Amino acid sequence: MQRMSDLPPTSAAAVWVIVVAAGTGQRFGGAKQYASLAGRRVVDWSIDMARSVAHGVVLVVPADAADEPEPAVDAVVVGGATRSASVRAGLAAVPLDAAVVLVHDGARPLASHALFRSVVDAVLAGADAAVPVVPVVDTVCDSHGDPVDREDLRAVQTPQGFEGIALRRVHAARPEATDDASLVVSGGGRLRLVHGERWNLKITEPSDLVVAEAILAAGS
Repeated sequence: MQRMSDLPPTSAAAVWVIVVAAGTGQRFGGAKQYASLAGRRVVDWSIDMARSVAHGVVLVVPADAADEPEPAVDAVVVGGATRSASVRAGLAAVPLDAAVVLVHDGARPLASHALFRSVVDAVLAGADAAVPVVPVVDTVCDSHGDPVDREDLRAVQTPQGFEGIALRRVHAARPEATDDASLVVSGGGRLRLVHGERWNLKITEPSDLVVAEAILAAGS
């Protein structure tokens, strides 16, 4: 699914994507990234869209999948004990001259090419971190039951995009966070929010596969 016409020249702005698929899927009951979705693995859908904007793709996997063949990617690395450690493992396999590095959840199989492209473009336009977000549509309360104004809330998605040097700089200290953009911003990086996609869901429970199957069937 590579769209070479959409890619910037390699010498000018190489784009690499780290697909993080090293989780054990405790809530799912197994490795959700390898579950079947419309006849393919969940992670295969994520890799395809990563490929649509990337000069190279690094797949981060659990230790027990390290020897499995993955011909659609450029490198396979074993993840760490935390998400941040897994991102660092993937980043170590990305060429140092990569101008743009995207980090995408392997369990988000429905992110579109257009979303990947908008994240890349935001970084090329000068952002240190570009994050897709969507409005929160449900009524929200805190742990005490007090209402929270949802007008100022946004749900964060992946792929998240980064200026390559900025991402390497914040990870050099080996910090821990559930979100790479927060690390870059806390280090003084420039953040740009881009429009996310309502159907860019993260597979968390088996029922999410049913929803994803329906979305794919509706779009076919």
